[in-house]
Amino acid sequence: MGRPRKFDVDEALDRAVLVFWQLGYERTTLTDLCEAMNINRPSLYAAFGTKEQLFHRALDRYANGPHAYEAQALALPTAREVAEALLRGAVERQTGADTPHGCLAVLGATTHPDSDSPVARALITARTAGEDVVRERFAQAQVDGDLSTDADPAELAAYVRTVIYGMTVKAAGGAKRAELERVVDLAMRAWPADAANGNFLRRS
Repeated sequence: MGRPRKFDVDEALDRAVLVFWQLGYERTTLTDLCEAMNINRPSLYAAFGTKEQLFHRALDRYANGPHAYEAQALALPTAREVAEALLRGAVERQTGADTPHGCLAVLGATTHPDSDSPVARALITARTAGEDVVRERFAQAQVDGDLSTDADPAELAAYVRTVIYGMTVKAAGGAKRAELERVVDLAMRAWPADAANGNFLRRS
């Protein structure tokens, strides 16, 4: 019978999330991970597998932890509320006092998008899935009569995501919360006023 683990797997995984979030996949070393997780390499391998496997688990953990505000935003009653909650939630998560600035799903790897790197592909997949659920939510808003039929849900979703990605880079570069909140204010001024008066990103 194997010896029982003497560390909390969930707590160790949360610490790994912070390391990858701060350093990105390429810069993170096994030594960084072991020190942060307070475990040795054999224990890391036994519990999580390779560094790449650990990163995939950390990315899932991030999506269900620091990034979980998105699910709450998507459940709001109007498309405008959804968009604003996504943007303001991103600002809050990207400028937290106790967490790295920026977004793990955006800054987790510097690999070129055309690379065959599984890590790069995982991050691209995560970002694409995130945009898809926003598009689906906006499409439902049109069905419900909440969003103008002249608006394009796919373009609106891309718009919201692009603003978030831009704020991620700004946050990682040291931008303060107040600066990013002003970006959100400007972004929301371009939002369609109501279902009867879509004034932004119309279908061609």
